[in-house]
Amino acid sequence: MKLWLAPLEGISDCAFRTLCYNYGADLTFTPMIRVESLNIKNKSSLDLIDLKNNTPVGIQILAVKINDVKMFVKNYNYNANSICLNLGCPSPDVIKEGAGAAMIKRVTKARDIVNEIKKLNLPVYVKLRLGLNEYEMKRKVYMNLIKEVDCDGFIIHAKHAREDSKSKSHWEIFNEDFFGKKIIPNGDIKSREDLEFFKRFDTVMIGRAALKNPSVFRHLKGGMFDNIDYVKKEYLKLAKLYNSSEKFKENTLKWME
Repeated sequence: MKLWLAPLEGISDCAFRTLCYNYGADLTFTPMIRVESLNIKNKSSLDLIDLKNNTPVGIQILAVKINDVKMFVKNYNYNANSICLNLGCPSPDVIKEGAGAAMIKRVTKARDIVNEIKKLNLPVYVKLRLGLNEYEMKRKVYMNLIKEVDCDGFIIHAKHAREDSKSKSHWEIFNEDFFGKKIIPNGDIKSREDLEFFKRFDTVMIGRAALKNPSVFRHLKGGMFDNIDYVKKEYLKLAKLYNSSEKFKENTLKWME
């Protein structure tokens, strides 16, 4: 089974992605980046890509306007492994823009954006939640998007947008038939026992467990956890090598137990 590192805001820079890759992550992702910011070459947005070595990395983008996506595709010059379209961000400001989790019901727009990104001839993944709220989740609005959009895989964070990190993921949805589409489960996966539940899938995405101890990837593949003090030292070496920002270092070390 392949293990992917989730896009982690304020965390998953080159140093953290490389650390997770060294511990066995098969694919990593940048934090979410707005395409319009990349289009105007906003420095802080460009810095989030930081492809400084051979760690497999996908760029996660937030997009809602097709013209912004067309410009992104036209000007694309990054050496990334893949593109991940964020349709799961629960931020009220993002949702107000019609982006993130608000896009789950906007199937035609999501399909148009994905089709435009596919012109890059890279794998395109869609990361989504189960709707804006419990009502949408129970009505399975996400299934229409999965049925109608053609991409290389759907990363399903098994919560709706009003649920936070303390809410339990709805793993029961992974027993559904997803029209033959590739599904990458995400949410609260942290042990080998958890992987047993997902054995019908060939890939899962790891988020919070990697924040607490990046050696979780090695553990999930049958190895041992490293002592967290050793993990921190390895991270700080990489943070120095790849010039991580003080904010990213602070965020990352705060999570490690």
